[in-house]
Amino acid sequence: MFLQSLRPAERNGNGHGEPVVHAENHEAEFQRLKTGIHRELLDSLDLSRITGLSDDELREDIRRLAEGMLKTRGRKLPAIDEDRLVEELIAESFGLGPLETYMQDPDVTDILVNGPHEVYVERLGRLQETNTVFADEEHLLQIIQRVAARVGRRIDEHSPMVDARLADGSRVNAIIPPLALGGPVLSIRRFGQRPLQVADLLVRGSICPEMLKVIEAAVEGRINLMISGGTGSGKTTLLNNVSKFIPANERLVTIEDSAELKLQRKHVVKLETRPKSAEGTAEVAQRDLVRNALRMRPDRIILGEVRGGEALDMLQAMNTGHEGSLTTIHANDTRDALSRLEVMVSMAGFDLPVAVTRRYIASAISVVIHLARLKGGVRRVMKISEITALESGDYAIQDLFGFRQTGVDDRGIARGHFYATGNKPKFAHRLAEVGIDLNPKLFDERQLTADSSIGPMSNEPAQPPAQEDIH
Repeated sequence: MFLQSLRPAERNGNGHGEPVVHAENHEAEFQRLKTGIHRELLDSLDLSRITGLSDDELREDIRRLAEGMLKTRGRKLPAIDEDRLVEELIAESFGLGPLETYMQDPDVTDILVNGPHEVYVERLGRLQETNTVFADEEHLLQIIQRVAARVGRRIDEHSPMVDARLADGSRVNAIIPPLALGGPVLSIRRFGQRPLQVADLLVRGSICPEMLKVIEAAVEGRINLMISGGTGSGKTTLLNNVSKFIPANERLVTIEDSAELKLQRKHVVKLETRPKSAEGTAEVAQRDLVRNALRMRPDRIILGEVRGGEALDMLQAMNTGHEGSLTTIHANDTRDALSRLEVMVSMAGFDLPVAVTRRYIASAISVVIHLARLKGGVRRVMKISEITALESGDYAIQDLFGFRQTGVDDRGIARGHFYATGNKPKFAHRLAEVGIDLNPKLFDERQLTADSSIGPMSNEPAQPPAQEDIH
């Protein structure tokens, strides 16, 4: 094998001169050889011709140049390794280098690089270590800087952290020395080439038809919603899907730190924050964008994630003619989400009494949808809760639907069932006023689904459920 030929033969226990394979060392040597050839390729390629070449022509050019450079090094590659070298050289020049393979895998949802020699991926909900390595820290840093440069951001020792996005919408975070002690760290959250649709969520068991029916009615009826959950619980995916329930004649303004929402409708104005410049100026925060959005005649404002003082401006919008606005928040449960929202309101710089803040939140947020990622990587809507009022200075919350975990199956995947609590929503009369009638039997106390576990699946198209199952 090519990787074996890069090292002198080592004596094994039999005393024969057969090479001993050390996969990690060989992979590192492969990456070092590749980066060396890549540097030479950049000097050899006629950049003025590249834009006019097809993918096949570009590959042939790179293959020809690479083979010539290998001959000068006196090394012969088997065809399979030559193919891999050419593919990775192309990825090195125009993609993410050693990570490009995972970017093309629809089953990979997270790529986690803990330094140049340690790469993990999450595939089908399971975290697993890979044998992928970078040549060295400089190699990894070059990939990170390329990603940041494409979205007009920078990362260096003066600005050692960056949030960015790729062309396919994937979210990227990187942090480098001196803040990262073990070398550059890169995290990529992928959303797949084919975003999950409502049918996929139903087939996967992430939500049940009764829950979806109530969410659809609430969104159409301009009820303010907040989606809470931990990292990777599916908040953005759900927000993207519920957006299709917004009437087509409404104007939406989305505000995000790093644009990743893919709303399934037209008439959407997308706004994105801007970090500080190299001189420490020109920053545009979410709060600035929320204020500006109010002057853009939006019917609804969608805040990708509330995380600071913009919470107060968002609540003001919800309370002053922009009903039906949506947002997400990181939290462990419904009450924790409301507590975090209180803290964020205090970050706006106004010393509001707790009672005033809670009254403001209770009048703005009507429904909280809480999601969780359970054992085995499955995502579930754990609760749909309504904030009905304030009682004795605290939130009065009633759960409408929930998911009850009953254990794990023999694959280590969480199992359980959805249920209705029997509580009737107070906002039903508001829906009735605009001509949306919910059948009261929808909320009758009962178990809604069989006790089951559906494991994580790939992003293959799902068969849509029968229309009557949803409506």
